[in-house]
Amino acid sequence: MDFAARYDERMPRSHELFERARRIIPAGAGSSARTFKFGWVPYPPFIAQGAGSRMTDVDGHEYVDYLLGLGPMILGHRHPAVTRAVQDAVADLGTCFGVPYELEIEAAQKVVDAVPSVETVRFTNSGSEAVGTAVRLARAVTGRRLLVRFEGHYHGWQDVVYWSNHVDPDEAGPADHPRPVASGPGVPQELADTLIVLSWNDPESFQRVMDERGDEIAAVITEPAMFNTGCILPRPGYLELLRAETRKHGTVLIFDEVITGFRFCRGGAQEWYGVMPDLTTMAKGLGGGFPVAAIGGTRAVMGMIDEGRYSHSGTYNANVVQCAAVSATMDVLAEPGLYERQRALGERLAQGLRDLAAEHGIPVQVDGLGTVFQIWFSEHPIHDWREARAYAGEARFTRWWQEMLLRGVIFHPSQFENLFVSLVHSAADIDQTLAAAAEVFPMLAAERGAR
Repeated sequence: MDFAARYDERMPRSHELFERARRIIPAGAGSSARTFKFGWVPYPPFIAQGAGSRMTDVDGHEYVDYLLGLGPMILGHRHPAVTRAVQDAVADLGTCFGVPYELEIEAAQKVVDAVPSVETVRFTNSGSEAVGTAVRLARAVTGRRLLVRFEGHYHGWQDVVYWSNHVDPDEAGPADHPRPVASGPGVPQELADTLIVLSWNDPESFQRVMDERGDEIAAVITEPAMFNTGCILPRPGYLELLRAETRKHGTVLIFDEVITGFRFCRGGAQEWYGVMPDLTTMAKGLGGGFPVAAIGGTRAVMGMIDEGRYSHSGTYNANVVQCAAVSATMDVLAEPGLYERQRALGERLAQGLRDLAAEHGIPVQVDGLGTVFQIWFSEHPIHDWREARAYAGEARFTRWWQEMLLRGVIFHPSQFENLFVSLVHSAADIDQTLAAAAEVFPMLAAERGAR
């Protein structure tokens, strides 16, 4: 019996809900990342509830959860301290005032204390909003129009940055001089003239562009570790080069820490790598599962907002739910030894997968930073989007995902997403996951040998 038939047999209630949903919700889900287009074939499981590191679907199947809502559930589902803080704040204060209040200061101070480069911060509602603000603010501060971004990075859905994510190299042209390619229909082609797109982890092409046009460039935006194309880490010295050249030319360096922020250490990738940007965008882990994002940076760059010369507005910015969630989450993340313990758990899982693959003769690369990683079914190390596209064994990854899902382990079906280890996953979760993988890898080896 093939996967679709086994899945249908196992998931009658999810199938029923999917058929209902698709009649009134495009593709049957509220985000494209949850639909068949992004690998949820034949349809996603419908979830009944989540608790800690686990989710249970409407058909009664429990999963060890490495999807984590695509990252926000850094403290697992319904963390008691964060849930209680939000409930109490709404009951005691309200939800949205349209004027400031004291809890907003408390939450902002805790973010400033946690993230090394951030001297002032503004809350907003999504990572896309935060990135759009950062790019426009950088252009306002510098008086320049050009933005440098990198193939394979995703910085949200706004027109100014919705370019060259998982791009076809035939459209983009040579790797050392790629053309901007819109990531979907509806993006005005005229915006291509505001962009310089480069291959990531390629110091020579970046140095050339900065030598030639550095004084015209408003900002360089990058994920400090590339987690929107699986997990691709920066080469040694690469982030330092970005920082040195942007500082030399008066260009704003933006770290998109929507995924990396608070993920594998409290101060995010900038703390981990010791490289300080001018602006930082944050979301996902910031609110422990509640919808919140932020833009933070140095006083020099954020000063235009402070002076009122740049308008950063939003009805729901810094609402009570957000600020209560941020404040409580920052307190939990300050627990001594928390990150060290969870990174070690994640590294044990990653190494266990490497060992199982080696035992069964399956070449893999398992890349990441403890609490976030990806497994590439490839003999080749992967350093950028084009290598990922060329070498990733997507068909084998899909089979791995299918069989793990049937064994109670859930993560995103796309090779170019990640497995997230929350800060509440346990040794028992890792043991259960490796036990499931020990059943799946022999199947993958047999299928590989049959081809």
